[in-house]
Amino acid sequence: MGLEAFHHSEPLTLGVELELQLINTHDYDLAPYAEDMLRLMHKTPLPGSVVPEMTNSMIEISTGICHSSSEVLGQLSQIRDALVKSADKLNIAVAGGGTHPFQMWHERRIYDKPRFRELSELYGYLSKQFTIFGQHVHIGCPDADAALLMLHRMSRYIPHFIALSASSPYVQGQDTAFDSARLNSVFAFPLSGRAPCVLTWREFEQYFDKMTRTGVVKSMKDFYWDIRPKPEFGTIEIRVFDTPLTIERAAALAGFVQSLGAWFLAAQPFTPEEDDYLVYTYNRFQACRFGLDAVYVDPATGAHMPLREHLLQTLDTIADHGAAHGAAGALHLLRSEAALGQNDARWLRERQREEQLLGEVSRLAARRFRGLN
Repeated sequence: MGLEAFHHSEPLTLGVELELQLINTHDYDLAPYAEDMLRLMHKTPLPGSVVPEMTNSMIEISTGICHSSSEVLGQLSQIRDALVKSADKLNIAVAGGGTHPFQMWHERRIYDKPRFRELSELYGYLSKQFTIFGQHVHIGCPDADAALLMLHRMSRYIPHFIALSASSPYVQGQDTAFDSARLNSVFAFPLSGRAPCVLTWREFEQYFDKMTRTGVVKSMKDFYWDIRPKPEFGTIEIRVFDTPLTIERAAALAGFVQSLGAWFLAAQPFTPEEDDYLVYTYNRFQACRFGLDAVYVDPATGAHMPLREHLLQTLDTIADHGAAHGAAGALHLLRSEAALGQNDARWLRERQREEQLLGEVSRLAARRFRGLN
């Protein structure tokens, strides 16, 4: 099967997916209630969609096509409110965060769906370890070649995305010393990492054909890249974000992506090249491990600088482009928290220091998702 043609989409439109935790209200461990939640949610007309994920203590929500981060927030608010109402009926809670702080992966059960069963058979225990929670942001591109250019330009900002969204410091009851431990589970998959550095759709089709001939992949879904093209939507999909603890932060991150995209299209600031990727894995590790306190190596100059400093410079550069697309508020939220070194990983650690019990941290995270603290 060949690669699907790249469909038309309106440039810079947004779509957001959030993978969310379903937790019980006794000890705040994960709860296998995905099927019950889906049954209740399907009774309520909502924008976007609500679907199952790999294991039955997860659920994925997504917006429809949005033109601004405020529209993203409006749609996520409707879906969040319906989720909370459904969860209350089942006496469970819903939370953000890239990992659940103390769940044990071996206790998870694969959701009963053919693709999930296939993945479980192929990947063994990795599929249960994939009980991790990410935000994916789609951005519309003018055409197929422009999508690849957008993808490789966005790759320079992968560390910024990771540090701003990091919300997975705890795994199986332990502080990992990472701000985003979630991505370590993604890296275990053989087709994770970054897309090949080709800048025309024709070259990408040739790459895809070679990969399908090897029998290793059948479709674009088999690539777990940090950013991948989604030809059926006419978008690229950025996949490195941890699910934030609030929908406000999720919408702000989408606004950041849109503002970067607007700058790329208007200014054509640089042409990506293979050598950009010499420091890619190092930068990504730094952001996962240290969050906003990471070191960033500029792919163009090789200069080392604090990631937070490069992020604040970037926010200055794209401010006018963001304002033109209604993202000024989103960028202000991210700027003010970045300046303080504040992300969700820090919030979770602060709650743990105050409360000691990780169950209490999960309870407070569920309240935060509801908009209560």
